[in-house]
Amino acid sequence: MTIFLNSLIRLSLGRYHLKIYRLRQMTYNKEKNFAGIESDFKVCLILVIATLAVYGQVINYDFISFDDIGYIVENPHVRTGLTPKNILWAFTSVHAGNWHPLTWLSHQTDVSMYGMNPGLHHLSNVIFHIANTLLLFFVFRQMTGSISQSGFAAALFALHPLHVESVAWVSERKDVLSTLFWLLTMKSYFRYIRYPGIPDYLTMLLCFILGLMSKPMVITLPFVLLLMDYWPLRRVGTKPSKSLLWEKIPLVMLAAASVMITFFAQKEGGAVASWETYSFGTRAANALISYFSYIEKMFLPFSLAIYYPYPPFIPWWKTAGAGVLLISVSLITILNARQRPYLTVGWLWYLGTLLPVIGLVQVGSQAMADRYFYIPSIGLFIMMVWGVPELFRVSILRRKILSVTAAACLFILMTITAIQVQYWTDSLTLFRHTIDVTENNAMAFMNMGVALNRHGKKAEAVKYYTEALRLAPGQVETLNKLGLVLKDLGKTDEAIQRLSEALSLKPDDIETLNNLGAVLKDSGRSDEAIRYFSEALQLKPGDVGTLNNIGLALADLGETNEAIRKLSEALQSDPEDARTHNNMGTIL
Repeated sequence: MTIFLNSLIRLSLGRYHLKIYRLRQMTYNKEKNFAGIESDFKVCLILVIATLAVYGQVINYDFISFDDIGYIVENPHVRTGLTPKNILWAFTSVHAGNWHPLTWLSHQTDVSMYGMNPGLHHLSNVIFHIANTLLLFFVFRQMTGSISQSGFAAALFALHPLHVESVAWVSERKDVLSTLFWLLTMKSYFRYIRYPGIPDYLTMLLCFILGLMSKPMVITLPFVLLLMDYWPLRRVGTKPSKSLLWEKIPLVMLAAASVMITFFAQKEGGAVASWETYSFGTRAANALISYFSYIEKMFLPFSLAIYYPYPPFIPWWKTAGAGVLLISVSLITILNARQRPYLTVGWLWYLGTLLPVIGLVQVGSQAMADRYFYIPSIGLFIMMVWGVPELFRVSILRRKILSVTAAACLFILMTITAIQVQYWTDSLTLFRHTIDVTENNAMAFMNMGVALNRHGKKAEAVKYYTEALRLAPGQVETLNKLGLVLKDLGKTDEAIQRLSEALSLKPDDIETLNNLGAVLKDSGRSDEAIRYFSEALQLKPGDVGTLNNIGLALADLGETNEAIRKLSEALQSDPEDARTHNNMGTIL
């Protein structure tokens, strides 16, 4: 048709008029492109304002006692900021069972920029979340050509209550940071497809590597890129299948390396639960149910908590029902792959990206976690945003109905999310809410005790620790915390009893050995304390904390020279440790 019209114009107007026509066409195209840019800018502006309206309040929030203290506040490699020594530590440590050097570098950078101001650390998370929202919009805007649907998908991502945990929890920096590089990898991949070449391919690989160094959950990205080849890129059938697979091989190899590193890091940190703790049958049953628990919470985002306890018993009918439903939905989406490819891609995105954290390999004791939904949610949003308009395809009121429904949906989500964010004000508020909305949550009671103890409410903390032990008897961590707070309350005999109980359950626990030794030392029984400190040192030679404890105990017994020798060993392990210098000065 275009060729036919151009021929008519050429015949009727001549070359001069044709030049004018082409100039007008160029002007029209420029105006059209400008209009597109203007529309993109408006969408981005709305997304930024809406996200800040919901999350801006975190600027006044505190660190959370669950992970934030150990990760940042009391971590000497983070609280001293971005230094050559700390950078080396970030790349060589598996602190808390994680190897994510880029995440550590981001926390260290925050400290160098803001000090230990918790509100500004929270703000960094919000900035990353906004960046992810805008990237998500641009990625699907470029891949699909749709402004409205891409914008709505990004809005759902920005404002959904299930994402509050990833954004409002400073320790979950790894979520928002890894997603940033996930989306940058997708954007680089799209550019590589349009302009094939080594530079763009290497850029894609670099973004993927940075994502893996932020959080290993990024390992599923090669699978997602294959899904993108099917829709919306529609490369399947237009390019040899082998070619599509071969170009992903380097990504798969990097992902495999990340899996190995992560598994050994988690194993060393004690985060991977043994088969004796949860049988494979129990894990599989919980995994099947969790797939639909996340979907339920997506549509009904209420009673959200930082920790969901693992169920003591899962009925067989519930597991069977979840399995049948999972297979049914999968078959329906696959059978509709030709007519509605976005349903297939969205569903497989959700299933695939959630698989590493669904619980088949149990990391931690939680049944599920809101933070695990951050990337998988995009798949379900794809299904909704591109699928729902199909229902209104023949309706004259389609645009109005969809616009009103979308606006109402986003307003409701903003309201619920703003309320959910408020629960993250501080540890007391967060764990009180968690206790209110969950049942038999020993972890929540223990952390409530930690928060109360940090606020000086030690007698009240004892009540929560005791309740946590009633719900989960024999928890070594809780027994340790209870023992120490009992010591602070002057109940030394009870403290020793609790710590001895913890040691009988886990004789090689370095923390328990040090805690029991410290209580004995403070009660004037330094000779007994040294025995426990020595056992701890055998388990972890060169440990600075243990060497300090032995040194002080020896000093109490009048063995000054031996005490100085132990503290000198501590300084050899860490020449900059302030505690060791203070103790050495006290003894000398």
